[in-house]
Amino acid sequence: DDDVCPGSRLYGILSALDRRTLMPDFSLPAALFLSFIVVQRFSELLIARRNTKKLLRQGAREIGAGHYPVMVVLHAAWLLALIGFGYNQPVSTGWLLVFAGLQMFRIWILISLGERWTTRIIILDRPLVTSGPFAYLKHPNYCLVVAEIFVAPMVLGLLQVAILFSVLNAVMLYVRIRVEERGLTDMRK
Repeated sequence: DDDVCPGSRLYGILSALDRRTLMPDFSLPAALFLSFIVVQRFSELLIARRNTKKLLRQGAREIGAGHYPVMVVLHAAWLLALIGFGYNQPVSTGWLLVFAGLQMFRIWILISLGERWTTRIIILDRPLVTSGPFAYLKHPNYCLVVAEIFVAPMVLGLLQVAILFSVLNAVMLYVRIRVEERGLTDMRK
């Protein structure tokens, strides 16, 4: 036993472990889907930051800034859960098509709001946007986010993630929409 090379012992231990423990398999379709979401979210943060700065320079004011960090943590945790649990999952074509439809809805919202789109609650002394999806829904962007929080995990078969973050997001939106509605009350009169 003394003449066995220490490297061979290590090799024996490593080969006894499941190969997946050391080099987990990943799904290319899942990796592409997750990459899209990550790039999209970071792009949106950059656009939102730019728009927020511009709106504030124009005399707009932010309300509800106190809950914003909690919302950021919630969305970051959702994204990390998608990556952590979904990187090696198969992609559901049906749910992916639903997600693609939601992206068309997102584009409609972004085009309708233009430079007014931001991730913060910014109040302008201008009339509210009433075109595009805002002609049909009071809060189309929140409807989109509610759907995405559920649908994106379902693309990867992550029902528990979809349910957990849908519940957490509902609590966050309960707070956020109330703050936004109070800020917009005078503008709706």
